[in-house]
Amino acid sequence: MFEILLGAISLGLLWAIMTIGVYITYRILDIADLTVEGSIAMGAAIAAFSIFNGMNPFIATCLAFVGGMLAGLVTGILHTKLKIPALLAGILTMIALYSVNLRIMGKANLSLLRIDTVFTPLENLGLSPTNAVMLFGFISVMAIVGLLYWFFGTEIGCAIRATGNNPQMARAQGINTNNMIILGLVISNGLVALSGSLIAQSQSFADIQMGIGSIVIGLASVIIGEVIFGTRNFFNCLISLVLGAITYRIIIALVLKMGMPANDLKLFTAITVAIALSLPVFKSYLRPIKKSMNGGDL
Repeated sequence: MFEILLGAISLGLLWAIMTIGVYITYRILDIADLTVEGSIAMGAAIAAFSIFNGMNPFIATCLAFVGGMLAGLVTGILHTKLKIPALLAGILTMIALYSVNLRIMGKANLSLLRIDTVFTPLENLGLSPTNAVMLFGFISVMAIVGLLYWFFGTEIGCAIRATGNNPQMARAQGINTNNMIILGLVISNGLVALSGSLIAQSQSFADIQMGIGSIVIGLASVIIGEVIFGTRNFFNCLISLVLGAITYRIIIALVLKMGMPANDLKLFTAITVAIALSLPVFKSYLRPIKKSMNGGDL
C-alpha cells in the first residue's frame, strides 16, 4: 500500500502541472479549452520522438513545452482573430493535433524503455524510479508555482486575470483582451504539454490516445483542490491545485486497489466532477432548510 501511495503522489505531481494549465483557462480566463486533450499528447509525442532519436531529455522537454505553446497559439488565433467560439476553436485544434501527433511519432505509440530521461540523473544518484519522479516532480511544480505567482502579479499577469474576470472593464482600461486571451492559452497549453512530456518519460512510452479524458482529469483535480484545500489567495490557490492533483491520483489508486475495473475510471472521474461542480446547487437547496432549522431553534 505504501508503494502504491508513493506512486500516486509521484504521478500526481506530474499531473499537477497539467492541472495548473487547465486552471489558467478554466478559472482565470473563464474558457473551456479542449485543446488540452491534444496538447498533452503533443508534449508526450515531441519529447518521446526527440529522446528516442538521441536528443538530450531536458532539451526535448523544453521543445515539448514550446510545441504546446504553439498549439495554444493556434486556438487563440482561431478564437480571437477568426471569431470562432472558444469551445469550438479548442475542439478544432484538438482534432488537428491528433494527426499532427501521429506525424511526429510516426506511429500510434513510442517506447522509451532503457533510454535516458530527465529522471535518469536522479536514479544514478541511487534513488528508486518512483522517488526520482517524485523529487523531480516536486522541484518542477514548486518552480512553476513560484514563477506563475510572480508572473500573475506583474502588469501583464494582472491584465490576463482582469480579462477573464471582466473583459468589458478590462477593455475600458485600455487592455487588449484578445492578446491577453492568446497569451493565457499559450501559457496554459505550454504547461499541459510539459506535463505530457514528463508523464511520457515517467511511464517510458508515449501514446496517441493518452490525451483522451485529460480535461476531465484536470477539472477533477481543480475542483477537488478548491473544495478541500480552499482558495483564500492566489498562492494558496496554486498550492491547492497541486494538492488536488495528488489527492485525485491517490483516490484513483485506492479505488483501483479496492477492485474497481480500470475501464470504469473515466465514468468514476466524470461522476466525481459532476458532483463537485453541482455542490453550489446542493448548498442552495440546503440553505433554506438550514435557516428554517435555526429559526425553529430560536
